[in-house]
Amino acid sequence: MSDSKTPLLDELEKGPWPSFVTEIKKAAKKSPKAADLLRQLELSYKDKKTHWKHGGIVGVRGYGGGIIGRFSDVPEQFPDAAHFHTIRVNQPSGWFYTSDALRELCDIWDKYGSGLTNMHGSTGDTVFLGTGTDELEDIFTELSRAGWDLGGSGSDVRTPSCCVGPARCEFACYDTLDLTYNLTMAYQDELHRPLFPYKWKFKMAGCPNDCVASIARSDFSIIGIWRDDIRIDQDAVAEYTEKGMNIQSDVIARCPTQCMAWNGSKLGINNSECTKCMHCINVMPKALRPGTDTGACLLIGAKAPIIHGALLSSVLVPFMKMEPPYDELHDLVEKIWEFWDEHGVSRERVGECIQRVGLGNFLEGIGLEPSPQMVTAPRDNPYIFYEDYYAEEEEGGEE
Repeated sequence: MSDSKTPLLDELEKGPWPSFVTEIKKAAKKSPKAADLLRQLELSYKDKKTHWKHGGIVGVRGYGGGIIGRFSDVPEQFPDAAHFHTIRVNQPSGWFYTSDALRELCDIWDKYGSGLTNMHGSTGDTVFLGTGTDELEDIFTELSRAGWDLGGSGSDVRTPSCCVGPARCEFACYDTLDLTYNLTMAYQDELHRPLFPYKWKFKMAGCPNDCVASIARSDFSIIGIWRDDIRIDQDAVAEYTEKGMNIQSDVIARCPTQCMAWNGSKLGINNSECTKCMHCINVMPKALRPGTDTGACLLIGAKAPIIHGALLSSVLVPFMKMEPPYDELHDLVEKIWEFWDEHGVSRERVGECIQRVGLGNFLEGIGLEPSPQMVTAPRDNPYIFYEDYYAEEEEGGEE
C-alpha cells in the first residue's frame, strides 16, 4: 500500500519511537482486514471522529464474555473491516510463554483474523484485534483444542493476572503464579458468564513493590507482605557504606515512618512502625530482606475514572497466609460477591458500592471485624456515634 493513501497516519510514523501505524501497514500487506482497518483509521483522522459503532453483542456459544464487538459505521467503504471484533485470550500466569506457544497462537490468528495483536491488554489478556462474526466459533474451537481459553469481558471476573513472582523475583512473599492459576480455574463460571453488577479484577503482586500496579487497577489486590522483622545483614550494610552509599540521606531520611536509625556502624529498624514500603530493601537488596513469616495484604476497591473518579484500593485484611488451597481467601471473596450482588447497582464497581453503603455496613455484611489499617484518612468529625454506645444504653435501661 502506498504511503500517499494515508498521509495523516504517515505523520505518526515520524520520530524515533515505534509506531502502531507501521505495524498495521506490515499486516496489511497480507491481510485484507488490516488493509481496510488502515483506510478506515485514515478516514477517522480526516473526519476527526471514530467510525466504530456498537452494533450488538457478539460471542461464542456458552460464553458471555471474551469477545468485544466492534462494527464499522461505513461498512460499504471498508467491507473487510465491517466486523472487526476483539478476542481476549487468557494469558499464562506471569506472561510466561514458550516460542512454540506463541507460534501456535499466531498461526490460529493468521488463519481467521487480521494478524494484529496486543501483547498485552490492560487486564492482562493476549488480545487478538480484528475478526468477523462468522469466524468467532472457528477461532474459539481451535484455541480450545490447543488448550487455550478466552479471558473475561463485560460484568464478570476479568482475567486474573500477576507479576512474575517467585519465578524471577527474590522478594516475592507468596506464589503469585500458583494463586493466579487457582483463581482462574476456580472461578470459570464467573469469568465466562457475566453475572455481576459490573467488572471485577483480581491482580496478584508478590511484594509491596506491586509491579502489576494492583493497588490502582484492580477491585481486589493481593499484595505480598511479611509480618515479622526485616532481615538485616550488618556486614553487607557496611559494604554499602564502604562503596560510597550515604545511609543517612539515601535510606534513613527517605523512610516514610522514620522507623530506621544509623549510628555510623549499625543499622536499626523499629519494625513495629514499618509500613513495608520496600524503599530500604530496594536501595540495599544485599543487606536487607523481607521477613520469613510471609503472606499477603488484601485490598479492595480500585478503579479507573469512568462514572465517578479514580479510586485506589484500601486495606481490607492486613495479613493473610497465602498457601494452597487458599480456602480462607475463597471464602472471603465469595462473601464479598454475595454482598455486592445483593446491594450493588448496575455498572457499579465494588469500591463504589462500599462508598455508597458505608464501610461499616459492608464489613458487617461480610462478617469481617474492623481494623485500624482500614482507615484511609484521620477522622475530622467529632460527632460520630458507635453502635456499642447504643447497646450499652439499652442494657442500662435508659429511655
